[in-house]
Amino acid sequence: MTTVLKLGGSVVTEKDEPEQVDEVSLARMADAIAAAAVERLVVVHGGGSFGHHHAATHGVSTTEGTHDPAAVADIHGAMKTLNRRVVDVLLSRDVPAVPVHPLSFGARDAAGSLTLPPNAVRTLLDEGFVPVLHGDLVAHAGQGTTVVSGDELVTSLARHLDADRVGMCSTVPGVLDAEDEVIPRIEAFEDVAAALGGSDATDVTGGMAAKVRALLDLGAPAFVFGPDAVDAFLAGADAGTRIEESG
Repeated sequence: MTTVLKLGGSVVTEKDEPEQVDEVSLARMADAIAAAAVERLVVVHGGGSFGHHHAATHGVSTTEGTHDPAAVADIHGAMKTLNRRVVDVLLSRDVPAVPVHPLSFGARDAAGSLTLPPNAVRTLLDEGFVPVLHGDLVAHAGQGTTVVSGDELVTSLARHLDADRVGMCSTVPGVLDAEDEVIPRIEAFEDVAAALGGSDATDVTGGMAAKVRALLDLGAPAFVFGPDAVDAFLAGADAGTRIEESG
């Protein structure tokens, strides 16, 4: 059984303060992962105040690229720094975490379609590791490099690895309706389109609407939940909002 877990950038960093890790929240996530009995786990974390801050400064997004090597060094370097912090915290709890950097193997074609070969991640899983990927830059034909979001990585990996469960841990307890109540289940985007908005902080990768659309396209149940529900998700229970296309 393969599980893909995304830790949102707003969960592991102080998203409104450049390059600040939320040490308490990150430790909480690491404790939950260490205590879980998950056979095959892939962790993806967002950019938060590391990647998003530098990407916004350089005007780079998932569609607007850069050929400036200094900009690439700033954005990718910030994400490597955050990734190392996440991996180190997991290692301190005996989780066999290893870093995996999408810039080294991901690419977009001229139309923007992402290719993320899964062989390295699959082999790491087979060898007993917990691969830890992160939002990053990737080579983009005609654009130099563009952002690949953690959400894109999650959906690509979930498809190629035939994931059984996908979890998106955010700072909200689930997908919220117009009254800020958690929607327990989403089976079609049209049912919730009016209630969905974007992120409050600087975010170059899209908000909840884009997340829900992508998760509905997966062939596995996906969940959006807050930090307090990460234990339940890793234990195999429903958590927050369950997103799974009907039929």
